[in-house]
Amino acid sequence: MKKLNRTLTTCQIFAHIMNSIAVFCGANKGSHPWFAEAATELGKTLAQRGIRVVFGGGSVGLMGVLADAVLAHGGHLTGIITHQLHGLELGHPGVTDMLHVETMSERRVLLLNGTDGVITMPGGYGSMDEHFEALTLAQLHQYRKPIGLLNVRGYYDPLLQMLDNMVANGFLKPDNRNLCLDAPDVTSLLGKMTAYEYKALTKWV
Repeated sequence: MKKLNRTLTTCQIFAHIMNSIAVFCGANKGSHPWFAEAATELGKTLAQRGIRVVFGGGSVGLMGVLADAVLAHGGHLTGIITHQLHGLELGHPGVTDMLHVETMSERRVLLLNGTDGVITMPGGYGSMDEHFEALTLAQLHQYRKPIGLLNVRGYYDPLLQMLDNMVANGFLKPDNRNLCLDAPDVTSLLGKMTAYEYKALTKWV
C-alpha cells in the first residue's frame, strides 16, 4: 500500500505541472481521414485541459488542423516557425503568439524549451527529426519530461518495432527504450504522460 501511495503522489505532482506540451506533426494531412480526426481531438483535449500547445506554427497539414482545434476551443497556442516557411505563407494567421527563427535547428530547440512534455503525431521527416532529438536529449539527461507517440491506427507500429530491434541488437538500453511512450488515442497517451517517471540510464554504462 505504501508503494501505491508513492506512485499516486508522483502522478499528482506531475499532473500539476503539465502546463504546456510541444506537439510535432506533419505538414500534410495524410491519406486517411483518421489522422486529421486525431489532430482535432488532440487540439480540443489539450485546450479543454488548459494545456498550452507549442507547435511548428504552420497552417497546413495536421499542424493546421491541430491549431484550428485549439483555437476553436479557446486554448492557447505558441507557434515557432522559420522565416523561410513563413515567407511561403505557411504560418497560421490565427496564432498571435508566433516566434520567427532563422533555422530549423533553432526551431527544434525552442519547441522543447520550457515544455512539460512532447506528443508526436503521424508525420514525415520533420516530425521524426523533432521526435528523435527529444529522445536523444532525454537519453543524455537534458530533457526529463514525457515523450509520446500518438500511434493513430498503428501508424508508428513499424517504428516501435525498430526501437525493440535496437534493444535486441544492443544499440539501445531497455530503460532508454522506455523513454518513448506510445498509445493509440489521446486520452490513453495523456494518461501515460501524467504517470511518467524519468528513468533514463547513462548511455555508455
